[in-house]
Amino acid sequence: MHPDLPFLISLTQVPQVGSIQARILLEQFGSAEAIFSSSVHELEQVEGIGKIRAYSIKSFRDFHIAQKEISFLQRYGIRAISIQDGDYPQRLLTACDAPVLLFFKGNANLNARRIISIVGTRRNSEYGKIITEKIIRDLEFLDVTIVSGLAFGIDVIAHKSALRLNIITVAVLAHGLASIYPSEHSQLSKQMLNHGGLLTEYTSNVKADRHHFPIRNRIVAGISDCTLVMETGVKGGSMITADLANGYHKEVFAFPGRATDFKSAGCNWLIRNNQATLLESAQDLIRLMGWEEKKHSVERKQGELFVELNEVEQRILELLKERNQMHIDIINATTGFPGSRNAGALLDLEMKDLITSMPGRIYRLN
Repeated sequence: MHPDLPFLISLTQVPQVGSIQARILLEQFGSAEAIFSSSVHELEQVEGIGKIRAYSIKSFRDFHIAQKEISFLQRYGIRAISIQDGDYPQRLLTACDAPVLLFFKGNANLNARRIISIVGTRRNSEYGKIITEKIIRDLEFLDVTIVSGLAFGIDVIAHKSALRLNIITVAVLAHGLASIYPSEHSQLSKQMLNHGGLLTEYTSNVKADRHHFPIRNRIVAGISDCTLVMETGVKGGSMITADLANGYHKEVFAFPGRATDFKSAGCNWLIRNNQATLLESAQDLIRLMGWEEKKHSVERKQGELFVELNEVEQRILELLKERNQMHIDIINATTGFPGSRNAGALLDLEMKDLITSMPGRIYRLN
């Protein structure tokens, strides 16, 4: 167990300290333990914290919650992933309100090469079911991970379709891992543990609440390369997720529907207002995301250019081979070289077509 974990869990329980403030505090003090050890004066000097939050931190006494949670995690083999850990979902770092702590049970790589979020209405039509199943079937060869929210409708269709095709699928939950909501999907969630997993920011005792679902959607939007809106009305969680994804500078795609179809009205609105790109097939997605297979393998390209790489470029490529893509902050914290040298090396690697710069200051191995 990481020594800072009890303090990290406790930090998430402090009243009036949300994800944004917790992240700022961690960046300022380096650890959650150091945050709790700091004085009120030191805390209130941090931008965005102030006196009220500083006093809230210093008056926190419910550390027993963390000890109980750690026992739960150990009993059920659940991983706690800090925002400071290397295996934290790197794509999610682009969100300023990313959770400082995630709980995950399963075998999925949360930094897989290609991750797609699929969202849509809970009351899907046959059209919504058909296009969701078809696009996942057509992506079978691409080595993708499918993320959704385990809700009725499009979410569960996406998860089940992925499992049938042996595609890794992850559900982002709006509650703790001591329960599953809706309960009808308990058996499905167990199947996903062996071929994907369950992810949440909530401690085990937290029950599903309607206020949690829109908050949960920021993880769905932030953890992936792109969000596919399959079928939705003009209001609801899918539209919130699309808006969040746009705010994180992620690609958003929507399938169009008939002008008279209420359940496609949200998709049509997104396309009409340039909030989503019109999508009609998996091939459209592959082309628009630049996921076509290269004529020459990355290994061959790297072998041809290896003699031209300096030590910084070599180190960055080694890191990207391990994780496929990384946020610039993680690169700077891991290479052992100054940020200025990393920046120059990243530019050179882009020019050599070995890596790609993605939105949110993330770099991906080609």
